[in-house]
Amino acid sequence: MGYICRNMLKKLENTVETFSAVYLSGARQCGKSTLVRNIGTPDMVNYITFDTTAIMVAAKKDPEAFISNLPKDKLNIIDEIQRVPEIYLKLKKNIDDKRFEGNGKTLFLMTGSASIPALSELAEPMVGRMAVLTLYPFSIAEMHNTDINFIARIWNDDLSIKNYERIDLIDLITKATFPEIALAQSIDRSIWFDSYLTTILQRDAVEFAKIRKPETIYQLLVSLTSRVGSLIKNEDIMKDIGMNQITFEKYKSFCNAAFMTFEIPSWSKPNKLGKRFVKSKKIYFTDTNFLCFLMRRDIREVFEKDKPLMGHLFENFIATEIMKATSVLPGKFYVSHFNPVRGDGKETDFVIENDKGEAIAIEVKLDSSLDAKDFKNLELCRDTIGDKFKRGIVLYTGEAAVPFGDRLWAVPVGCY
Repeated sequence: MGYICRNMLKKLENTVETFSAVYLSGARQCGKSTLVRNIGTPDMVNYITFDTTAIMVAAKKDPEAFISNLPKDKLNIIDEIQRVPEIYLKLKKNIDDKRFEGNGKTLFLMTGSASIPALSELAEPMVGRMAVLTLYPFSIAEMHNTDINFIARIWNDDLSIKNYERIDLIDLITKATFPEIALAQSIDRSIWFDSYLTTILQRDAVEFAKIRKPETIYQLLVSLTSRVGSLIKNEDIMKDIGMNQITFEKYKSFCNAAFMTFEIPSWSKPNKLGKRFVKSKKIYFTDTNFLCFLMRRDIREVFEKDKPLMGHLFENFIATEIMKATSVLPGKFYVSHFNPVRGDGKETDFVIENDKGEAIAIEVKLDSSLDAKDFKNLELCRDTIGDKFKRGIVLYTGEAAVPFGDRLWAVPVGCY
């Protein structure tokens, strides 16, 4: 299998047309460099990377000269920009000069393996000048070579009663991963993930986050694997790995900033039922295969022999697919979990909202059949959100898409 077109491409091209600068963030090896090299034609872009030592040293030594000598009639793509923070203010000045001259066309498309909240030195001077996008590893839609977006489909399509072909869930999860291992079936994934983690710990943690004992991050990651999809209880994790609060917060922030993990906040808004919600976030891993690597577990063996753990892996997989799907849609979407303080355990895994406050909700079930009790959580979520609630679905491993009440559906994971 050759190059796979990324569903982010259209949104990236549109953003490049309308913003003075664009920052494309994402995990190492998720395909950022390949994606940006497919924008425009070779005569329209100038690609450089700070992974090249000579270029990085030159930019650090004289950032003003470096920026001023970049082509002015091309889109300058600067890969791994977080490695040279010295140029951030020079980028701002160059962009402001062009805007003052009446030329607001994007001159810089930057990529980085660090999230923008972790790059305050870049984010602060570029406020109002830069759009931020995030690229994730391959989605199932991309591996199927389709631009079908399952969040948009749930949101907008008129669902109908229909049977779908039973899918191999493990096949889906193992394909929805980093491009290099998704496209090379013969690759030893354990060796690949070991090298991937080593690069992050020995390079990014030390160079970017200034962490003196990066090996401790591994201990934190292993501890977090047993808490996937659960409310984060900081005290328990700190006790588990013997870490004080300041170090724990720094290391956990790095795991998020390096896109190894991400957190989902609790939904919490005034509502007609007067419910209050827990404040804790939930933790997930950006790639479910990486999660299995850290657990030292074979996912197919887990599927066959450990259903409770497989339920957590399935939820993690859907969490990543939600992030991938919402990241490429126009506009801004907000993902949370629905967890009332006094909800009698009626939690809903995911709530996705748009800028209008409209919402859909997704409950994940590792079951091939469902009944009415499986929709109790969604019913409470629907009644709490009210008129803004568009649709709630239980995503399960069966074959039939069927309605289960007002705006509630059972939807097979194979439907997308």
